[in-house]
Amino acid sequence: MTATTKRTLSDEQIADFERDGFLAVRNFLAKEEVDEIRNCFMAVNAEGPVPGLSEIGAHYRPEDPLSFYPRMMHPHRHPELPVGPLAMKYMLYAKVGETLNDLFGEEAVAVQSMFYFKPPGARGQELHQDNYYLRVKPGTCMAAWLAVDDADEENGGMMVVPGSHDQDISCPEKADPTVSFTSDYVQVPEGREKTPCNLKAGDMLFFNGSVIHGSTPNLSPDRFRRAFICHYVPISTAEMSHHYKPKFDFAGRDIDMPDNPDGGPCGVMDVGVH
Repeated sequence: MTATTKRTLSDEQIADFERDGFLAVRNFLAKEEVDEIRNCFMAVNAEGPVPGLSEIGAHYRPEDPLSFYPRMMHPHRHPELPVGPLAMKYMLYAKVGETLNDLFGEEAVAVQSMFYFKPPGARGQELHQDNYYLRVKPGTCMAAWLAVDDADEENGGMMVVPGSHDQDISCPEKADPTVSFTSDYVQVPEGREKTPCNLKAGDMLFFNGSVIHGSTPNLSPDRFRRAFICHYVPISTAEMSHHYKPKFDFAGRDIDMPDNPDGGPCGVMDVGVH
């Protein structure tokens, strides 16, 4: 980022991010924009999971709310569906790019989009680190997590471990399948604590790929906790997992980056999406 580049974030916000590894930007999207995202994804999932888009797997049970509302992976890759151009629009939203430029200190490249429905009664996602999956070198990835509903401790809002971005990527343990729909779990390092990150619909949480984060089950009787999430990497990335293609800059151009050829930080081939 050059000295003449206009910044979006304040010095205080950047300092908070550098200290904690994450930053909540309030009222990032207008209500009309959030409504557009929510309504479009709900309409596409109105009759249940969509083959080729929804994450349908044997680990879902008929009595599990996620069997009807599994997360949608890479919706921006589906131009044939209404969620396709919508996901691409907000994944490459100019304000997101400007904020990421401030946090990365350089241009960002978009590599993944996801939508989580998380209806009442749904399990959460145990603590984990994103760069365990994306395997970005050098540096790390960044998440932009948009709250599509108010997200708090009752309905399974985000939990983060402040300062954990200075930790190495940890080899995960097995998560409890009764509380987490994913199988990985990273322990909170000694001397750190997880803390709720309560968000209002329209708030955006940006966090470093080494930050330990996750969510608890949705204990609300009637509240969804929907979220639209995208992952980004710095333009200087030398290599990353081969699962994330195509990649786009904020002008919508396809960006090529070398694949990370190793088996991941724990000596095994890490799963490419999470």
